[in-house]
Amino acid sequence: MTPSLSAILIAKDEERDLPGCLDSLKGLATEIVVVVSEDTTDRTEEIARAAGAKVIRRTFDDYTRQRQVSLDAATGEWCLWIDPDERVSEPLAEKIRQIVIGEIYESAKHCDGWWIKFEVRFLGRTLRWGGLGSEKHLRLFRRSKGRFVGGALHESLELDGIVGLVTSRIVHEPYLNISDYLEKLDRYTTLAAQKRFAAGRRFTPFHHLILPWEFFARAVLKLGVLDGFPGLVWAGLSAFHSWLKYVKLGEMQRENPS
Repeated sequence: MTPSLSAILIAKDEERDLPGCLDSLKGLATEIVVVVSEDTTDRTEEIARAAGAKVIRRTFDDYTRQRQVSLDAATGEWCLWIDPDERVSEPLAEKIRQIVIGEIYESAKHCDGWWIKFEVRFLGRTLRWGGLGSEKHLRLFRRSKGRFVGGALHESLELDGIVGLVTSRIVHEPYLNISDYLEKLDRYTTLAAQKRFAAGRRFTPFHHLILPWEFFARAVLKLGVLDGFPGLVWAGLSAFHSWLKYVKLGEMQRENPS
């Protein structure tokens, strides 16, 4: 019997991005599992069901638990963890097929998981510099070998096995435009500040240096300037993101003195 592949996703208000993600999985995934947040207000669930996905509606508590629910509901021998704003490229789809059915070079057949490289797109351009050109994540794995670990904001996959590298890429377009970035910024920086506060981290005046330093590091040291206007905007927004989460941490300290 040919080994099966389950694509696992979590989603909240993703009617804009989800159709493209699901389209990129056609002919590849034998099963799609979508865990939809209970407070979703758009057509995310309807779109997932129309595509034949197994849908689980659940109250969101944190990313790690939400991911684990999607994994627990999967039945495939292999799993591909993907997000609604990501797309499986055609070269990657072909490589995944080879891995799943075992038609891969002999030295790699023992791998239980695979790092996959990412192509990040922003403002209509693929960002190759600023620290993004080498981005990769552990996304393809044998279901029996993996589990999700982490906290409220950043989750990761813990794998009991050997990991290989796939050079074909997942295409990731996390923000439609600058307004979309700013809309998501408040939620992500609040979660990051809460995580740091709970871990005992505290704000100091030196954290104000994060903003100019990170912009310089991304734009100049990591050559983000070579990506033109989108690269410089990404560097600036990323620096502001890093600074803002510490500013919010300081706000939490003032509101919760101890």
